[in-house]
Amino acid sequence: MARHEVRCEAVGGLCHARRMGENVLVLGGRSEIGVEVARRIAPGATVVLAARRSAELDTEEKVLREARAAEVDRVEFDADAVDTHRSVLLDVVRRHGRLDVVVVAFGILGDQARAERDPAHALAIVHTDYVAQVAVLLQLAAILRTQGHGTLVVFSSVAGARVRRANFVYGSAKAGLDGFASGLADSLHGSGVRLLLVRPGFVIGRMTDGMTPAPFSSTPAEVAEATVAALRAGRGEVWVPGVLRPIFAVLRHAPRALWRRMPR
Repeated sequence: MARHEVRCEAVGGLCHARRMGENVLVLGGRSEIGVEVARRIAPGATVVLAARRSAELDTEEKVLREARAAEVDRVEFDADAVDTHRSVLLDVVRRHGRLDVVVVAFGILGDQARAERDPAHALAIVHTDYVAQVAVLLQLAAILRTQGHGTLVVFSSVAGARVRRANFVYGSAKAGLDGFASGLADSLHGSGVRLLLVRPGFVIGRMTDGMTPAPFSSTPAEVAEATVAALRAGRGEVWVPGVLRPIFAVLRHAPRALWRRMPR
């Protein structure tokens, strides 16, 4: 594993940095999954939470301080304002010196029924879940290439593995992100920078509150555990739970007449 990439040893359910002074940036600083990932790599690290209304991140900061982060910082970040991404990222670098691990955890689920009636809502979903992700990942890749090290964590979804009629707007955005991140990972090969692509199934959390969980659902903590284990192992992708990988290897080839009846 490269010198500045996250190196972990499991202690008390947390992933303790073996080298002190890691800088961890979470884009989407109130994301349940993002904070759970950061909590597991927080001990001895500086964690920067980037989100809108960053002054309201007291709960998230408390979680990270209790996990023994060396420092917790907050910055204002509006994922949808793509023209501001570069200045926000460079400000973090100026304040903390480098980016070792960047967890790209922002996103929205949106309302499929509304999106079918209202193209503006459909575009808002695609903008946040694909366009803004592409924009910030390209900026991050340039910064990390210049450093010569670093790890990007990108959250795709099984919703993008094969898009379903029940959530085709969100699913198509995730399909685009999955393809983009896979290609970006290949382009980073040999640069000292790596990308971990995470493909969770249905996640039971704030974003899906009120929805009936799909089969093989996970919690944010379970997604984070699998993500950190994949970081520790130096993997390039991980499905959560792992059983979804062989399942979707089959489902990708299901007859379309059957697939269009899939509820979620």
